Amino acid sequence: MLVEALITAATDAPRQAAVSDGLVSLDYRQLARLASVIRNLVSRETKNERVGLMLPASTAFPAALFGVLWAGRTAVPLNFLLSGDELARIVRDAGLDLVITIRHFAELSAKLPLRSLFLEDLSLKRRMVFATIRRLPPAPPIEPNATAVILYTSGTTADPKGVELTFNNLYSNCVDTIYSLDMDPRQTFLNILPPFHVFGLTANVLIPIVLRAKVFAIPRFSPVAVVRAVEEERISVMLAIPSMYTAILKTKSTKPDLFRSVYLAVSGGEPLPDSVRAGYEERFGLTIRQGYGMTETSPVISACSVHSYRAGTVGRPIRNVRIRIVDTNGREVPTGEEGEILVSGPGVMKGYYRKLEETRRVVSEEGWLATGDIGRLDADGFLSITGRAKDMLIIGGENVFPREIEAVLESYPGVIQAAVIGVADDLRGEAPVAFVIPQAGAELADGPLRNHAKHVLAGFKVPKRVIIREDLPTGPTGKILKRRLREFL
Repeated sequence: MLVEALITAATDAPRQAAVSDGLVSLDYRQLARLASVIRNLVSRETKNERVGLMLPASTAFPAALFGVLWAGRTAVPLNFLLSGDELARIVRDAGLDLVITIRHFAELSAKLPLRSLFLEDLSLKRRMVFATIRRLPPAPPIEPNATAVILYTSGTTADPKGVELTFNNLYSNCVDTIYSLDMDPRQTFLNILPPFHVFGLTANVLIPIVLRAKVFAIPRFSPVAVVRAVEEERISVMLAIPSMYTAILKTKSTKPDLFRSVYLAVSGGEPLPDSVRAGYEERFGLTIRQGYGMTETSPVISACSVHSYRAGTVGRPIRNVRIRIVDTNGREVPTGEEGEILVSGPGVMKGYYRKLEETRRVVSEEGWLATGDIGRLDADGFLSITGRAKDMLIIGGENVFPREIEAVLESYPGVIQAAVIGVADDLRGEAPVAFVIPQAGAELADGPLRNHAKHVLAGFKVPKRVIIREDLPTGPTGKILKRRLREFL
């Protein structure tokens, strides 16, 4: 599956450009050679079934990932944006004794209860020269349901949760996404997502290798670096999160024809504000399409393609993925009505690592995953995400999803992004409070924003207060951390 895909690419298209990060460029033969070198190092350095990876988006990450898989081990990408204590809990939960990393993370890795294998210290160029005189080793005999990677969805609690994704989970999600989005080997991907996150791992590392396409990686996101890469590398596929698209849109000297080479631009991770979508269409003539996924689904569930697009939705389910919308009793709701999104398909996770009961709570015996997201399907099968079950507010006995309020505020001129939380209210039990990020130079105020909401929303949904801020706390993928918004009240 995965390792076989790399070996086949190295055999059938050895000179095809594989990955570059501005400092190092590898074709598929060189990438496979480097991965085989790391395979040998992993086999020598540890007997452990699981090996940590702490690397940014780069040429090094796919080589290290495939080296670990080639050695018959499970890869555990580590979030280098976490603190040492947070990472140490993950390391202990995963039972790691070795991490492959770089000297840039030496201080952080020194805080972890394991050994660090620094790529700079391994004489990789010399080892690759010796590797050229030997045939590539065969892929290990691994069952499709064997765990390929464990991705930790949270490192900020005392009980981190690892999602086990199998070889079949990941490979099938790659193949079905390629088919559903009409991806082509001639395309060049831009990788600006952290590879410890499933979106970055599948979309910008695995899919290009399965496709035999080229990737240009930017280790540290910067709007200026993205603009330069899109222009110089003639990027044709961009898969990123809303905050990245927002930052790029803010660059003032960008030419109107910058994205002329881009065939497909997809936003995922959280809702794309309408103002950002409209901004790209007006300024660059580029349509950003939305997709939907989860770590637990490897991740792609649905996406708008070039040939199947409906604004405001996250598209139709990709091939082999099924979606049901159910009420609180588990009964399917009529078309167009809201309910919890259930997902089944080959990408649904094996389970949470060493957490059987937690797995059973979200995955049924029939293989349906309860996402915890609220949405609706229209008559043509397009999915809209309207909120999170956990984020739901109960205002005077009425269920209110923050996303509905956020979308209304984001439609106001000068608003880039909005986030809504609930606060205690003596009259209704709970009331919405909104946080809004303005566009550069825009003058926003509580009163006009609340008046705008009153013209669109029922009175009990209108924010009790609107707080204007230049930025809001975000996680490693740019998603707003709503649990921290209470600090600003």
